[in-house]
Amino acid sequence: MHAFDVLSDPVRRRTLELIAQREHASGEIVNVIEAEFGISQSAVSQHLRILRDAGFAQVRREGARRCYSIDPTGFEDVQAWLDQLRRYWGSKMEALATEVERGKRSCTTE
Repeated sequence: MHAFDVLSDPVRRRTLELIAQREHASGEIVNVIEAEFGISQSAVSQHLRILRDAGFAQVRREGARRCYSIDPTGFEDVQAWLDQLRRYWGSKMEALATEVERGKRSCTTE
């Protein structure tokens, strides 16, 4: 599955937001996702598996618990794709920065 296919799902994006804050046990993730999206524990587990398989999440076993955290590997494809397009907005961002600076200077001289 392509990285953007993985990220296009709101449940998976929310799960990544959770584990980006800190490591979460699967039960904690299930509780939040069930409450916010109304899906079953089984469905949440499938989303976690997709995130692991795509390289966005990693799991660590702690006894009977499974603890999830961000795996930066999945984001490498996203970054590579964005890097291809960055050249198109780089010059526009530089021009915007120049205009912002001009605006600041004109405000201080008034």
